Amino acid sequence: MKSENKFKIIAKTSYGLEEVLVEELKQLGVKEIEVATRAVIFEGTKETLYKANLWLRSANRLLVPIRTFRIKDAEDLYSKIKNIAWEDIFNIDQTFAIDSTVFSEIFNHTKFAAFKTKDAIADRFRGKFDKRPDVDTDQPHIRINLHINKENECTVSLDSSGDPLFKRGYRDSRSLAPIKEDLAAGMILLSGWDKNSNFIDLFCGSGTLLIEAAMIACNIPPNINRAVFGFMNWKSFDEPLFDEVVDLALDEEIDFKFKIIGIDNDARVMGMSRANIEAAGLTDKIELHKKDFNDFEAPQLKGVIVCNPPYGERIGENVDDLYTAFGDNLKTRYDGWNAWMISSNMGALKKVGLRPSRKIKLFNGSLECRFMKYEMYKGTKKIHKLQPQND
Repeated sequence: MKSENKFKIIAKTSYGLEEVLVEELKQLGVKEIEVATRAVIFEGTKETLYKANLWLRSANRLLVPIRTFRIKDAEDLYSKIKNIAWEDIFNIDQTFAIDSTVFSEIFNHTKFAAFKTKDAIADRFRGKFDKRPDVDTDQPHIRINLHINKENECTVSLDSSGDPLFKRGYRDSRSLAPIKEDLAAGMILLSGWDKNSNFIDLFCGSGTLLIEAAMIACNIPPNINRAVFGFMNWKSFDEPLFDEVVDLALDEEIDFKFKIIGIDNDARVMGMSRANIEAAGLTDKIELHKKDFNDFEAPQLKGVIVCNPPYGERIGENVDDLYTAFGDNLKTRYDGWNAWMISSNMGALKKVGLRPSRKIKLFNGSLECRFMKYEMYKGTKKIHKLQPQND
């Protein structure tokens, strides 16, 4: 593949998954990595950018900064944005949209900064071609990210991903409480599952954890089936290079010799899970059982459990008994297993009746959660003597 100049790339992620993302980037050959809150910053070439969009499981979008400057007021923002050669980045017949995050006191609200940016870009094109490109906030060809901090430093970036990277394209059916694909993958990677043992989700819902586990186990790039990435609409897009990256990725798939098992007692939700697994092309990799987790006999070969049980967020839903039964089930059936569960219900988590060996703070959407690890030992080693690690 061709060697090129490196440029800065910002990978956005969820809180608590930053170190997981660092490890993923190291596997792609990235060496110098800076960790921020909900983001990881690194340098790479076009090849790195294409690979990262294809392979990163715990990232939700990849931004490429094109200009950083300090601003004095709204008109200063307008003139500096207008000074960027946008015609070298995209064509006048392409649509664009601005995503903005603004902490500066110059602007009363984020939308005004985005409005000034949009006008500056449109006026740049009008000045050169006597015509302006259209804005499309839903499915733009070009997504531009504007970030202005409290010190009035402005960073303008191109969004190389387009749709968020958690939109893998397989999840058409949604359960009432879906977990996003990037968080599901991040949880599995945090669990330390070595892919040389069984994987079980005792509350599989619409199957997201199962699908992400199967893609990890078989070394399938999470976004291999995505039709469009944002960078494909840039004038600098190198299609032969991208095709080469995809071809190499397709050769990376490996066989998985253990089981990935999903259990759920809701027939409607189980139907969604089947549809999503089929859409992901993973029907032969995943085993589903419609039954209560208490009625499922654990496989003899040990492994890891990762699950996202109900949190009791819905009116009238009490999950205390469910969490108690989950803990009892682990004690009686899963000696030698590592079990992980995520929940925002701190009170119900105490009902599990086991001392976690790790607690990791994560967010499922806007809900602050704890991702808990329970190490199930056989024999005399008492779980309650383990001291939890807080991450």
